[in-house]
Amino acid sequence: MYAQDFNQITDDGTILTKQQTRSDSVQSKHKEIHRGIRVWTVDERFGDRTPAIPDTVSYMYMNTVFTSGLRGEYNFTGNMAGPRQNRIFINRRGDDVYGPVQAFSYFMHPVSEFHFTNTYTPITNLTYTSCGGSTTGEDRLKASFAVNAGRKLGVGFIFDYMYGRGYYQENASALFNYTMFGSYVGDRYEAHLLTTLNHMKQAENGGITNDNYITHPESFAEEYQENEIPTMLEKNWNRNDNQHIFFSHRYNVGFNRQVPMTEEEKEAKRFAMAAAKEKEAEEAREKARKEAVKQGLEFDEEEYEQQRKQQLALGRQDSTALKNAADTTWTKNEYVPVTSFIHTLKWDFYKRTYQAYYVPENYYANEYYTAGKYQGDSIYDKSHYYELKNTFAVAMMEGFNKWAKAGLKLYGTHIIRHYALPNETATTDSYNEHGILIGAQLIKTQGQTLHYCLNGELGVVGYDAGSFSLNGTADLNFHLLGDTVQLAAEGFFNHQKPSLWLNNFHARHFWWDNESMSYINHLRAGGTLSLKRTGTSLKVMVDNITNYTYYATSYEVNSDYLRNYNTATVRQFDGSVQVFTAQLSQAFAFGPLHLDAMVTYQKSSEEDVLPLPDLNVYANLFLRFRIAKVLDCDFGSDVRWFTKYYAPDYVPGIAQFAVQENKESRTEIGNYPVVNVYANFKLKQARFFAMLSHVNASHGNYFFTPHYPLAQMVFRFGVSWNFFN
Repeated sequence: MYAQDFNQITDDGTILTKQQTRSDSVQSKHKEIHRGIRVWTVDERFGDRTPAIPDTVSYMYMNTVFTSGLRGEYNFTGNMAGPRQNRIFINRRGDDVYGPVQAFSYFMHPVSEFHFTNTYTPITNLTYTSCGGSTTGEDRLKASFAVNAGRKLGVGFIFDYMYGRGYYQENASALFNYTMFGSYVGDRYEAHLLTTLNHMKQAENGGITNDNYITHPESFAEEYQENEIPTMLEKNWNRNDNQHIFFSHRYNVGFNRQVPMTEEEKEAKRFAMAAAKEKEAEEAREKARKEAVKQGLEFDEEEYEQQRKQQLALGRQDSTALKNAADTTWTKNEYVPVTSFIHTLKWDFYKRTYQAYYVPENYYANEYYTAGKYQGDSIYDKSHYYELKNTFAVAMMEGFNKWAKAGLKLYGTHIIRHYALPNETATTDSYNEHGILIGAQLIKTQGQTLHYCLNGELGVVGYDAGSFSLNGTADLNFHLLGDTVQLAAEGFFNHQKPSLWLNNFHARHFWWDNESMSYINHLRAGGTLSLKRTGTSLKVMVDNITNYTYYATSYEVNSDYLRNYNTATVRQFDGSVQVFTAQLSQAFAFGPLHLDAMVTYQKSSEEDVLPLPDLNVYANLFLRFRIAKVLDCDFGSDVRWFTKYYAPDYVPGIAQFAVQENKESRTEIGNYPVVNVYANFKLKQARFFAMLSHVNASHGNYFFTPHYPLAQMVFRFGVSWNFFN
């Protein structure tokens, strides 16, 4: 529901405005403009709507600039808009994104996370963040617009441009996104459309040549600035272009019934009645004035107003009786869907080019073709992939009567996949796959105490034949000792073929065809305990994976510390990998002083196959207060830290994070805190911040990916402003 502005009538008949959460109003003598926005996400398979919270709060706004994530939980290559991988295993995305762009999936607006909007008035948001200078800085410009044509139809667009020039040589990144979206939500027909265009360009430097430039700069005869440190590669680029279309619509069959109005709806109706009454009074006053002028008489405003107040006093008793009666008898006509017929279409297209004008001698261990557009030490690897997915479903809706405590959906999905890879002659070979999946879902979302969702899916035809998945979530909510407690459980079991890009990859220096790989079995089970009043959340998860499949890399280090004879491939572990995860989140408050912390412990049973840091810590200490009752302020400092481990290396030629297999020369990172200090503000519709990041920069192991150091201390600022038209 919208948060709304409701008006009341005082004893003298004046209209007053009562403003409620997430809504503003601007009043003039002649009109009142309501401001408010409602947002929701949709399920990628069925288009089911789930209410969401608009991104308007100032808390943690300053950390939205970091590729390393809000809490620094991602490994990345040190620059804005660069590739990244989550260090917390349970938060990693699956293989639902084309391999070469997995590391950039954070920029690609996943359907399940996108906010569709419904607004009172057109809303525009402009966001700009910046740091550094003209040659090494980082900038992001984002503009969004949303408008409604009536209550049911909403449309909008987003423009997003990220540009990181790079604090180290040959490390610039540029990401461009343009998104258009629309929704129609009626009683019988609902539809959602999301179209996205992405262009991503990443300069690849292969990391610095010698980590001692960062860890032991005193070992060199001269001092090097960040942009003077030698790197392994130059004139190398990863370029990705992708387009996405998501369209989901449904037709609901049901019936109409009379139901009691909510308190908000009752208040809204009273407001409408009061506004109509006020308009009628204004018209009567104007008519009386004109009549007096017509008769040549002087219109006495005070006498007329006194008579009007007497009339209001006489009618107040009846008005009070009407209001009391309304509290118990007002109803509305509601359409109740019983059955829905659903169709969802999803089309994803990816084109990737790896281009290089210069490759150092002996940098690659293998070469699989030499012909084509580029020869010698140049590279031009080009591939593309698309997937078209259509899902048809029939849903029996929950809640249409007291016996329908859950909803049931039956569905079928048809998938067409096409991909093209280079061959030994530097031309292109194309491959096609198709599959049919069937499944069912049992879901309960209504009510305050218990919710659950169970889903099962089976591949019956084509590439996906024989695969199946079971997953479910549930939460129980109750009050205990004055606190609101939630117990949530989740889990899944997937029996899946490795994705196409794990089976096959062709490039000039990397090549694999793994048609005989076994099915991957992944079991996860766990739960979360949340206490609302104390701000406590404890999550425990257990994973068991057989035939775990991963990327691996190796190289040789020569006497000059250069990494030569680089290889990369896909491995499948012949056995089981277990991961135990425990994550504690706690928010403390003592007056204006706040401390928010998140500590994650995780343990992998096979660290050579799935390396993970044992501990990952984020803490944020800040003062929160308000100035002049309008300016919200957060002044504080935060830190992110994780224990040492042999983190996956980033391989530019495949755009993946890969396990280090060269045990004699592999690199550890971690055990280095990164500290920021910041001032975060919100003034009416504007959020803005100023920050010094990495204030503790010194000699140390400040790498979030092997051989890719972070920037040193940098001043950053940003502003995000909402405009209501």
